[in-house]
Amino acid sequence: MIACLFVPLFPLAARLRAEPELKDEAVAVCEGNGSAARLVAATRKARRAGIEAGMTLPQARAILPKLVARGRDRACESSAQEALLEVAESFSPRVEDAGEGVVYLELDGHPMLGVPGEITPLTTPSSKGRGAASLGMAILLAAEKALLPARVGVAASKLAARVAAGLPGSPTVVADGEEQRFLAPLPLERLAPALEIAATLDRWGLHSIGDFAKLPEGQVGSRLGEAGRALHATARGIDPRPLEPRLPPPVFTEGLELEWPLATLEPFLFVGHAALERLVRRLETQALACTRLDVALELDPGGHDARSIALPAPTRDVKTLLTLVRLELEARPPGAAVAGFSFTAHPDAPRRAQLTLFGPAALSPDRLATTIARLAALLGSDRVGSPRSVDGHRPERLTLTGYAPPPPPRVKPAPRDGRGLLSVRVLRPPVELEVLLENAPLTLPSPPDGGRGEKEIRPVSVRTLAPDAAPPIAGSVRVAAGPWSLEEGWWTDAPADRDYWDVELTDGGLYRIYRDRDGGHWFADGVYD
Repeated sequence: MIACLFVPLFPLAARLRAEPELKDEAVAVCEGNGSAARLVAATRKARRAGIEAGMTLPQARAILPKLVARGRDRACESSAQEALLEVAESFSPRVEDAGEGVVYLELDGHPMLGVPGEITPLTTPSSKGRGAASLGMAILLAAEKALLPARVGVAASKLAARVAAGLPGSPTVVADGEEQRFLAPLPLERLAPALEIAATLDRWGLHSIGDFAKLPEGQVGSRLGEAGRALHATARGIDPRPLEPRLPPPVFTEGLELEWPLATLEPFLFVGHAALERLVRRLETQALACTRLDVALELDPGGHDARSIALPAPTRDVKTLLTLVRLELEARPPGAAVAGFSFTAHPDAPRRAQLTLFGPAALSPDRLATTIARLAALLGSDRVGSPRSVDGHRPERLTLTGYAPPPPPRVKPAPRDGRGLLSVRVLRPPVELEVLLENAPLTLPSPPDGGRGEKEIRPVSVRTLAPDAAPPIAGSVRVAAGPWSLEEGWWTDAPADRDYWDVELTDGGLYRIYRDRDGGHWFADGVYD
């Protein structure tokens, strides 16, 4: 069982998908340049005024001066075809790309069809026929959501499904084994024969597919050759061509060829916003998010500019993506006016949040990724990340890594027993101090020779040297614990040789301070909370 998803007037539909504000206007899509440009397709409003495909643009403008003309946009058509394929892939894993707004998808085993291998016409009241009609209608609604006006035909062969998709009153379902009877009353043009064969059949007085199917196969083959023999088999409902599934691309692309080059940023962002909305809509249908955005610019009169924007976390927020594009182009403007562009999203699965039944709602991972992306764009990607400790003895040693929180736990962890621990709020950079000292005996055993123990210095009062230093530290020391000596990197140009103290002031503040042995200066580098 095969369904054909068909978009009539595909170049026009692709253009209106990129510019939906023109859907109620008299619009024509033309191919070629200047006065030699010929119309490929036109909207219903333009056709009612007498505009037809094949006219030159000056002829059409003579009939309808207010006709809105747009050139064929290969980037728009490619994006629309990919969107059509994604609609089909949401209903079947086996999808064939037939090009120009035509997609085939295999429906065998779909739960909406009932018993596999059996299809009944729409006119029969059986559940299987109603299932095929319901499935076709669901495909139509999905295509409409993707801004593509499509038709659907369901049959046992690709040919019958394609012809059924071209008929009005979509969706159209052809019963299994009834392909020849379905095709018989239709005109020969539905088979799209070659011009030479079409002219010969017209001289023979044949106008319907059924009239052609009644001819003897051998005589048709001897007079029309192998192409005529294949066309005759098609007229009898025989279509041996199998469905050729395609591999889905690993990226999503949306683009547009501009009518005129844009030399300033704001007009480009206006048209780019619509392209990003279409891109995000496609990602959302696949339950994916953008983790890297590639921007390709076609420059006028000739040239190419490409750049890549890495996101800290997958996101589907259009405003964030547009802001990143703006900041990227402001930082490195292109060397010429932009004549066309394309956005390519590298997808990844969005992060999941653990829902809570009674507590407050957890922070959305998508919104968190959006905030991180904006911070990275404003401050620089090297300043945004998750801090990690570095192997070494200095407390201030750290590095930044990409923010990648672990998945939420499946069960609530058990509470930890024991006393709580103090946390240290590290001061970056350390605050320089003025420290008053006193000598005190070490609490150590007497030396073996019976002499007196050595003296050590102890801080008795501290205060910050800078009057506007934050946090302000000043007061007498109530308790001082230390020193803890640290020596690291003596073989480098910037060694560390320090004595650390933990001090409690009379106002209750707890601080970690140290003395640099090389210069003799004191610093506060941590506050205990």
